Amino acid sequence: MKILVINAGSSSLKYQLIEMETEQVIAKGVCERVTMKNSTLTHQANGQKIVIEHEMPTHTEALSLVLSALTASEYGVVKSLSEINAVGHRVLHGAEDFKQSVLIDDEVVRICEKNKELGPLHMPANIACICACRKLLPVPQVAAFDTSFHQTMPDYAFRYALPESYYTEWRMRRFGFHGTSHKYVSGEAIKYLNNPKAKIVTCHLGNGSSMAAVKEGKCVDTSMGYTPLAGVPMGTRSGDIDPALLEAICNKTGMSISDAVNVCLNKRSGVYGIAGVSDFRDLNSLADAGDDKARLALDMFAYAVKKYIGSYAAAMNGMDAVVMTGGIGENSSDVRRRILTDLEYLGIKIDLEKNAVRGKFAEISTPDSKVKVLVIPTNEELVIARDTKAIVEGLNK
Repeated sequence: MKILVINAGSSSLKYQLIEMETEQVIAKGVCERVTMKNSTLTHQANGQKIVIEHEMPTHTEALSLVLSALTASEYGVVKSLSEINAVGHRVLHGAEDFKQSVLIDDEVVRICEKNKELGPLHMPANIACICACRKLLPVPQVAAFDTSFHQTMPDYAFRYALPESYYTEWRMRRFGFHGTSHKYVSGEAIKYLNNPKAKIVTCHLGNGSSMAAVKEGKCVDTSMGYTPLAGVPMGTRSGDIDPALLEAICNKTGMSISDAVNVCLNKRSGVYGIAGVSDFRDLNSLADAGDDKARLALDMFAYAVKKYIGSYAAAMNGMDAVVMTGGIGENSSDVRRRILTDLEYLGIKIDLEKNAVRGKFAEISTPDSKVKVLVIPTNEELVIARDTKAIVEGLNK
């Protein structure tokens, strides 16, 4: 079975074609600057990397270009689209409507339309790709939601201390994001530990970062909230702050609340707000060169992650493993060291030599560490493909 996985952003479209018998990626690529000028498709297959310049005014044109690339005689990987058995779509928000991946029909699309207000930047693109793909590639389509893994949180973890009507009428609650990543790495950790009842703290650390407490394979808490703005400081996002600061920012700057959230808290804050750069590779270089702002930004980030690890250990009454994943978690030994140092009280001891690993599965804790620390490269596309395969196979039973 060949499954096409689609991940549409507001101005991008990433894809992978996966052969499910071996779970091998046979083609992948990305359409960039969708809806803008100077759009490009970068397609990789059979050891080739092809860059195609082509205008993509909508995601429909982008998807058409992807399907053409997959079937191209020079660099394609299938002779016809009939060889593609199903499509799995990454969808940002399932709200409380979807607790797992689902087969897409008209009702699913209608509910996604209803939930656009919860993800105004990404949901329109997600829906556009779903609708286009249903027309261009009439095979079973599955939606995998970034929020569904977190739907197992208990009410005392996902509710905010706001008037009840705000939740019942407007769905103001903690939803959490990066769910497919947390699901994948926690599942891999459970297999590695050979312990289905393991208590695991998963740290998806990148330009956007989130943490999750996973007990017996189910999420019981997560750091992002109603939006991806909550939690630890990120590349340009503030993370948790005193909410009254928003009023103060508006009063000082004259901005509207929407502008203050979008411009200040989403785009000018986080480590960028502290150090003037958002890339953690640049932060590390600057800190090594003695830049105190970069040092402060790294310390603040590591401190916030460290606190979440401790709080989730408390929430689960202990932990068996901490997992580091995402671009930073998988590749930055310095950031991992900053986070994991001085956690002996929680049973964590890091081996600095093992911690030098980049981009591959590794256990980086010492042999006598009570809590194992694992670096696990995430694979969100494979999670979506596996869910899609299971749902499609269920149709034939």
